[in-house]
Amino acid sequence: MDAFAAPARAYPQLWRLLLGIVLATVVYVLCFLLILAALALTSGLDGAQTWIVRMGQATGPTGTLLLLATFLGMALGPFAAARVVHRRPVATLFGPRQRSIHHFLVALVISAALFGLSALVPRDIAIQPNITPSLWLSFLPLALVGVLVQTGAEEILFRGYLQQQLAARFASPLIWMVLPSALFAMAHFDPATMGGNAWLIVAATGLFGILAADLTAKTGSIGAAWGFHFANNVFAILLLSLDGPLSGLALYTTDFGPEAADVLRPLILIDMVVTGLVWAAIRVALTRGSPPAIRI
Repeated sequence: MDAFAAPARAYPQLWRLLLGIVLATVVYVLCFLLILAALALTSGLDGAQTWIVRMGQATGPTGTLLLLATFLGMALGPFAAARVVHRRPVATLFGPRQRSIHHFLVALVISAALFGLSALVPRDIAIQPNITPSLWLSFLPLALVGVLVQTGAEEILFRGYLQQQLAARFASPLIWMVLPSALFAMAHFDPATMGGNAWLIVAATGLFGILAADLTAKTGSIGAAWGFHFANNVFAILLLSLDGPLSGLALYTTDFGPEAADVLRPLILIDMVVTGLVWAAIRVALTRGSPPAIRI
């Protein structure tokens, strides 16, 4: 983690981090408002309100794409904080470029292979077609870009900006690894949608956050965490989704929604185990023979 956090050590003060979080939040809100303004200009006020509802539900392809587009502001926020508050290049949030790209691709291939194998294991659930293959294929290029932006934005904020800045100020991984992961997990707390499984979703997301933070610390870039996250969300958003919110771009959905707590609970636990196995495979592949400078 030393090499990855090094660029953040020039201005590691906590007040700068807090100011950076405020600036990142402002940028995110402004980007969201720009999207709403564009909708109002193209569709009128009534049309914009309709699109807001569609974005919130994300049960149709276009509404889901618009929702994914709002994550662009989440990426631009840390960019602004790094440049304005911490006076460092935006590229330092990613780690060395070639390393980041290489780690992204390796993690993507491993994750896609193992998630794909996991999907072949029989589960006692029924799936149903969601959108026609032709419509799905027509949206697929933009959908992949959307998921790339969404996962990249979360990695830049939580594993890039927050983890780097906290590691520059604190030596203990209990702070720079656990705190961003806890914030990442709580950002997914949605009892209105997930019902009785809301806290289990927080636990599963927190586990993913810890594993992604570990990959970032061990490899010295966010590339592995991003590839891991991207593959996971491609399966969950574009291939097989729960029936309900965020299912608009999925080729298939389950015949139950997130409110089916008893049915969903064992599936979440299985997915947590699979996530851990995928992390372990990526970690072995990327840290075997890694240079001593990349350490925690």
